[in-house]
Amino acid sequence: MGFITRPPHQLLSLLCTGYRLPQISVLCTQPRPRAMAESSSTSWELPLVAVCQVTSTPNKQENFKTCAELVQEATRLGACLAFLPEAFDFIARNPAETLLLSEPLDGDLLGQYSQLARECGIWLSLGGFHERGQDWEQTQKIYNCHVLLNSKGSVVASYRKTHLCDVEIPGQGPMRESNYTMPGYALEPPVKTPAGKVGLAICYDMRFPELSLKLAQAGAEILTYPSAFGSVTGPAHWEVLLRARAIESQCYVIAAAQCGRHHETRASYGHSMVVDPWGTVVASCSEGPGLCLARIDLHFLQQMRQHLPVFQHRRPDLYGSLLPLS
Repeated sequence: MGFITRPPHQLLSLLCTGYRLPQISVLCTQPRPRAMAESSSTSWELPLVAVCQVTSTPNKQENFKTCAELVQEATRLGACLAFLPEAFDFIARNPAETLLLSEPLDGDLLGQYSQLARECGIWLSLGGFHERGQDWEQTQKIYNCHVLLNSKGSVVASYRKTHLCDVEIPGQGPMRESNYTMPGYALEPPVKTPAGKVGLAICYDMRFPELSLKLAQAGAEILTYPSAFGSVTGPAHWEVLLRARAIESQCYVIAAAQCGRHHETRASYGHSMVVDPWGTVVASCSEGPGLCLARIDLHFLQQMRQHLPVFQHRRPDLYGSLLPLS
């Protein structure tokens, strides 16, 4: 069987540093079977998505300004959907400050993002908003909420992180998300967008393959893992986990990430990326704030699923079946 790589113009990665004009680079890819490497569409007909990488701080308005500049740049470059990372709104110095800075979904900050989406005419994946839910008065805890806005600025889906990150990693410091965050109780059905059907998740969720498989079985073509990975787990696990989720689910995986030092006690790994259903990293960001672009080829995705029909080969009689999304 012959092997070729995807044409370079389909692997365009635009890397921004300090929000200057983008520097263009072409990424190397793993070889693919010829029959699955060629799309019926020319590359410029495929939907373009933008993955934004930022360094959030406790200053919400400065963070919004940074994110807005990236979204506007993504719009100028022709993206139909832009992905922002977990904690795009802010990263606080401690749990008390996190609770103080949090807002409800109908608050001022999300209103600014709704206006941004509407003015730019672009869909926004807001991957981890510190939400004061309806039970705020009773619990005094928030939700880590992934919000999806359409190009009219309307909320079309909201997923509250179900797996909270309570870990102790040597060299990275303890994380106790449950001290100030309530876990979500349900998954969101995949949402039809101009780029494909998007399944919502957040960061630590990527360590639980059942979630990605369930979203794929429910029709997801794109899985999203907006994140704020640490400096120890990042180099060891970040790309490996994202590529594994893409391969096993036969979906595109889009992971917008926090990067750099947020304040004196917190830093993030960065390396935002897009992985295709073959497991190839087709776009990625450099170390600093910026964005990368990738085209979503759903014809290639369908070919993958036809040539490797793994969901037809599952054995629920041996290891059980995943219940459908309600």
